Amino acid sequence: MKSFKLSFVVIASAGLFFLGACNNQTSESSNTNSSTTETTGKTETVASSNKNTDHSQSSKGGQVVETGKYHLELVPEKEYGATHLDLYVLKGDKHETVSNAKVTADIQAPDGKIQTVPLTYDAKGKHYAVKLDKGAAGQYQVRINADISGDKVNGRFNFNQ
Repeated sequence: MKSFKLSFVVIASAGLFFLGACNNQTSESSNTNSSTTETTGKTETVASSNKNTDHSQSSKGGQVVETGKYHLELVPEKEYGATHLDLYVLKGDKHETVSNAKVTADIQAPDGKIQTVPLTYDAKGKHYAVKLDKGAAGQYQVRINADISGDKVNGRFNFNQ
């Protein structure tokens, strides 16, 4: 009976070890920072990772969504009593700044309430920005809606406040 219990413990431990090894392999190959983007009825998921050498890498330290010819990067910065959101809208392989977009953000608070806010272009910083008053602590979901000369570009992001 003791050998049966010992055999069971050894087999169970080996099985858990195997499952743990498979789980680590899966999590290493998946990216932890992914965002969903939608453009003119087409949805695609793009993940940014420090291992990538493509254009989906963050250049400003924020979350990145690549959609077609556009590169969206959201950088949330905590300020005293508020959160400042910077959105970089870039175009093409050379990531040229887009300064003529009409940009709004649908922001869902942790309590589920949604507010729509316009982002204004800051020519000096070459980005769009909005300052949000401090709200409830937790994760906020952000959907960026940009109209760039008739091109509808959407990206989904999140940040903690």
